[in-house]
Amino acid sequence: MYSDAYIEYLVHFHGLRDYFECHEILEEHWKEDPRGKRKLHWVGLIQVAVGLYHHRRNNFTGAERMIANAMRIITSERTELEKLSIDVDQLLLDLSHEHHLINSKAPYAGFEIPIVSNELLEKCRARCTELGCKYGDSSDLSNADLVHRHSRRDRSDVLEERDQQYRIKQQKRNG
Repeated sequence: MYSDAYIEYLVHFHGLRDYFECHEILEEHWKEDPRGKRKLHWVGLIQVAVGLYHHRRNNFTGAERMIANAMRIITSERTELEKLSIDVDQLLLDLSHEHHLINSKAPYAGFEIPIVSNELLEKCRARCTELGCKYGDSSDLSNADLVHRHSRRDRSDVLEERDQQYRIKQQKRNG
């Protein structure tokens, strides 16, 4: 009923508090559908994680933009998100509070996506146990690799792929 990607997103969101990885997991899942058929509710959940990632790093401009966009998408995608066992009314309240904190330049505190399915919660808790974390743990703000993931990750494979695509385009133009 729930995709593995969605469960992994929830585990990284609530257990590891690795919002950057939440983005990576759901973006890959979202892109599995062809352009024009991609589901917008995944983008809303991605933006929630990215907004919290930015807030945790005190990037208030990026955080505000992401949370505001997430709120718009979640409002419009209510039915699809309810199918994922999300209490959308509570999530919108939590996002509104988060938006206020960001606009007030208050420090990051984090929150949980309100899940109403005990079955889904149990799957997530079990997966957290496998990964050595606890569902509902707070962010470790002293973990620089977690807080600044985007600037500390190995991107050599991405850069190599871009380089290869550039060379292919150049060959097509010249040949």
